[in-house]
Amino acid sequence: MRELLLGIDIGTSSCKVSVFSREGKDLASETEKYDVSYPHPGWAQQDPLDWWNGVCRAIRNILSNTDISAEEIKGIGIDGQSWSAIAIDRDGKVLFPTPIWMDVRADDICVELNRRIGEDKIFEVSGNALQPSYTTPKVLWYEREYPDEYKKIDKILQSNGYIAYKLTGAVTQDVCQGYGWHCFDMRSGSWDKEMAKELGIPLSFLPEIVNCDTIVGRVTKEAAQESGLMEGTPVVAGGLDAACGTLGAGVINNGDTQEQGGQAGGMSICTDSYHADKRLILSYHVVPNRWLLQGGTTGGGGVMRWFENEFAGEERMREKNGSPSSLVQLNELAEKVGPGCDGLVFLPYMSGERTPIWDPKAKGVFYGIDFSKTKGHFVRACMEGVAFSLRHNLEIARNAGASSDVLRSVGGSANSLLWTQIKADVTGRKIVVPASDTATTLGAAMLAGKAVGLYSSYEEAVKLAVKDIREHEPKTADKDSYDRAYETYLSIYEDLKELMQRS
Repeated sequence: MRELLLGIDIGTSSCKVSVFSREGKDLASETEKYDVSYPHPGWAQQDPLDWWNGVCRAIRNILSNTDISAEEIKGIGIDGQSWSAIAIDRDGKVLFPTPIWMDVRADDICVELNRRIGEDKIFEVSGNALQPSYTTPKVLWYEREYPDEYKKIDKILQSNGYIAYKLTGAVTQDVCQGYGWHCFDMRSGSWDKEMAKELGIPLSFLPEIVNCDTIVGRVTKEAAQESGLMEGTPVVAGGLDAACGTLGAGVINNGDTQEQGGQAGGMSICTDSYHADKRLILSYHVVPNRWLLQGGTTGGGGVMRWFENEFAGEERMREKNGSPSSLVQLNELAEKVGPGCDGLVFLPYMSGERTPIWDPKAKGVFYGIDFSKTKGHFVRACMEGVAFSLRHNLEIARNAGASSDVLRSVGGSANSLLWTQIKADVTGRKIVVPASDTATTLGAAMLAGKAVGLYSSYEEAVKLAVKDIREHEPKTADKDSYDRAYETYLSIYEDLKELMQRS
């Protein structure tokens, strides 16, 4: 009988479930979509039960439509989107729709806490600036807006922690996702009781912290009935989607860097020592004794999904008549436009912006429109704008003492040769692309493999399971064009940010 591993990814627009061999071969994958609700400006929320139901459907589809049996799955790893605030009562009932990573409704709470406690004091403990996207202010928003329901909270879970709970009944907090809390000591990986008290976070809300490759429990009878999994299958805690994608890309050593091309954009630089900068994000890696200094932006692959949805009706019609996919057609249009987009520059601040500007009121902007601009210019400007945000974050990280020469790119955006080459040219860094569509679920599965003994070490796991498929060297001939456009990119925000605050 084969010994297989299952990885679960709780993304923003969908969940993905993949089954891997020990050698990292993707034997089967299923994706289930779900909605994000935007009921008010600055809000973005989801129902965690939609995640669970999607996971169960995906697993059942795999087991029904392939020769994979539940008995062959030896371990389950879970990764999930960041900064959830899933409030459950003693019976495990979810009390509120959970604000997700792009939600900034609690901005005023952050302003008050930073004033009362002090930005520097909070940062010294957590290694992260207190911003509305994080878990901390969302929980305090519950207290202010829903005081009666707030009293029913037993624990606050992260996205992967919630799925682990549904699978096993165990209530845990993995060390990697601890960075969502500002009472989490980023140096020691433990809860800081004094800071929790100052922030007003009850210690009873905080689950036990465990390593990401810890087996937190086994699939219960009820979960087995819902999902089709075998009762008793080991489940590990898992961690942040970006961190699991970082592992799945082979990033485990100091200086190794993952470039993220999913719904969100950004990068994760692996370090073996503590490096923090208020403009960036610091978390633990899912690999023990490592940190990740991250840039996390709201505009990544989601920018192209938005553009395709709103402006590619003609391309979708052609696709129905046998042409390549609408995204491939848009890519072909962008290839006809030169570097720098003839002066068209895009700010990809589509839901405010996170690093490095931390401005929940930042807006997406196209600058340089005139009668000469075509649809291809706009597509390429979207790609270049995301690349500029990546460069911005890398420059800040370098100033904080963390730099790298090679980026390992994962996520759907890495499937675009043009977009990946643009990122290489804009950043001046070589980009290596492993199996981009499966890196995140692979990383989650690798955690499970290490836990159940299919890998003796993470070095062995990477050597066996991570396969590079192509490389992109930066083109120096395009450097001047991109440097000019990048300076314009930085100037546009600086010139408009005061105006953005009024809207």
